[in-house]
Amino acid sequence: MSLTGTTIRYGGLAQALHWLTALLVLIAFLVSAGGPPERVYSAARASTLLLHESLGFAVFWLLVIRLVWRPFDRIPDPPPMPGWMEVASRATHWALYALLLAVPATAMLGAWFGGHPVTVYGLGAIGPFPGSWGASLAKIHGTLGDIILWLAGLHAAAAIFHHLFLRDRVLSQMVPGLSDPARQVRP
Repeated sequence: MSLTGTTIRYGGLAQALHWLTALLVLIAFLVSAGGPPERVYSAARASTLLLHESLGFAVFWLLVIRLVWRPFDRIPDPPPMPGWMEVASRATHWALYALLLAVPATAMLGAWFGGHPVTVYGLGAIGPFPGSWGASLAKIHGTLGDIILWLAGLHAAAAIFHHLFLRDRVLSQMVPGLSDPARQVRP
């Protein structure tokens, strides 16, 4: 598999960054404490919070790497589809990128301005900073975290729909080893 993309497939680096980001977002969501600051920052949840914050920090930096790599990579040409699907696809992709930035940013700012450091494996505690609007940012973080999961689920469902029903290469261009269903011979 090539590091860079072709006209019909994403390259190996883009695929790896995509799937690693998806995995880290899912794990961060599953281990998140949620709820009031007393629960989130309780001593009993310290190790879970450390994991959640480290995952969020990693997601943020994976996004930076993806955005830096994107102009140098070949993005596959989209398969033929109705105009509304192409617009929805682009809007969903850019919304996911925006959420991948906004979710960790609101978490870090919410913690810092709520009087809590952000602790990352290998780096230690960062912050906090003086401020009083941390709780508002933490609520926004929770809402955006829910939105990114729903939007990512919709994104995945659309890719599966394309693969199973439209039989185009939308899914196969991002999944290593998955062949284009349009090229498969039906019995």
